[in-house]
Amino acid sequence: MLDFRPVGYVIGLMVMALGLAMVLPMVVDIAEGLGHWQVFAESAILTILIGGLVALACRNGVREGLTIQQTFLVTTSVWLALPLFGALPFILGATEARIVDAVFEAMSGLTTTGSTVLSGLDSLPKGLLLWRGLLQWLGGIGIIVVAMVFLPELRVGGMQIFRSESFDTMGKILPRATEISSNISIIYIGITLACVVSYILCGMTPFDATVHALTTVSTGGFSNYDASFATFSGSAEWVAVVFMILAALPFVRYVQLLSGSNALFLDSQVRVFLMTIGVLVVITAAVLLTNFSRQPEQALREAAFNITSIISGTGYASVDYMGWGSFLISIFFFIGLIGGCAGSTSCSIKIFRYQLLFASVRTQLSRIYTPHGVFTPRYEGRPIADDVLSSVMSFFVFFVVTLGLIAVALAMTGLDFTTSVSGAATALANVGPGLGDTIGPSGNFATLNDTAKWILTAAMLIGRLELLAVYAIFTLNFWRA
Repeated sequence: MLDFRPVGYVIGLMVMALGLAMVLPMVVDIAEGLGHWQVFAESAILTILIGGLVALACRNGVREGLTIQQTFLVTTSVWLALPLFGALPFILGATEARIVDAVFEAMSGLTTTGSTVLSGLDSLPKGLLLWRGLLQWLGGIGIIVVAMVFLPELRVGGMQIFRSESFDTMGKILPRATEISSNISIIYIGITLACVVSYILCGMTPFDATVHALTTVSTGGFSNYDASFATFSGSAEWVAVVFMILAALPFVRYVQLLSGSNALFLDSQVRVFLMTIGVLVVITAAVLLTNFSRQPEQALREAAFNITSIISGTGYASVDYMGWGSFLISIFFFIGLIGGCAGSTSCSIKIFRYQLLFASVRTQLSRIYTPHGVFTPRYEGRPIADDVLSSVMSFFVFFVVTLGLIAVALAMTGLDFTTSVSGAATALANVGPGLGDTIGPSGNFATLNDTAKWILTAAMLIGRLELLAVYAIFTLNFWRA
């Protein structure tokens, strides 16, 4: 029989950590002197108390490692439990959000999606604005650990190809997660601090620089303003481009870089990702120069910022690109389904899966041209195992089918075609803004009906954990194992 105590212990500890994080916005609100700090005090006490009791109750079942079943449950349950507690400040605070809106906002934060149901951000207490940024920052480092430790072991979506780079964690998941987290955390904090300083040098206030650094490095996209990044311009946009790209690269390569290895520059994921951004920016800038009378620097800046924002899954918007014409709108829709590198804070399908897909297609075509030849698909010069290819193909199929089902479900709630399809895509790929007047770059998700919000909330969770990690726990074989 499956022992739930190790699962409960991990969840309890994570909930306690989330409660401790609430102290930071509480301190900010105390400094503001507006009395809003009590909201975070109450939320922190409740969160720490419940998390502590759960961890204490399950402590006697802790072992050195987790079984595969327990790992599946931990991976999904943590991302399900944390948004529930993360929603408390929105319910008790100045927004007085309803449960559906509060959970939507918290899930969007922790999954680093960046979709929002809140309006009037400019006038919200600083504590709440910081809390939104912290949710995304914590979710960003959390998903790096999941992608490097758990998903390779669970053989999800071809992630097992990175198992050797994730320090061979089978049977030692909890101890190795701690070790990997400590290494990654130093780099993650360092990049965040560098981003804060860069934003300040560009003219942002220290508070705006801090919150936007939290949401840039996590590729989350929450902003302190309803106008998103359109509030800033010029050098701040270039800074954001640099750090969004840095956050979308595999963090394990940074660890190796600090140890003297040049693996970051040899990684084919990195090269393809940067080349893709470069090509798309040139195309977009050329269209803006030709059809929209932009100055060269402005065209290049707007193209680089918005292309990088969407492909990395950050979701900032510096302009309403819905007015850029159907060609560029189509580009923005499809690049949201590309994503960054595996083991980064970015989201969506990921570059390496497309590389494996194209390698498989190229091999099949070669076999058609030369029936008697022997061809083996390769990734970075190494043969790709059959189980990896099978896992990647399964991921693509599940992604497309899930996208279709979510879009149909949203349409059945009364949403129009554009909102349904782009809403399903942006939630499942954790991008942030959708398309159209309602949920596009100049709108938000506040006006959607409650059923649609719950559907999108579930889609954000499923997409962030790369589908199969969630679907597995709903199969009979999982519970029979």
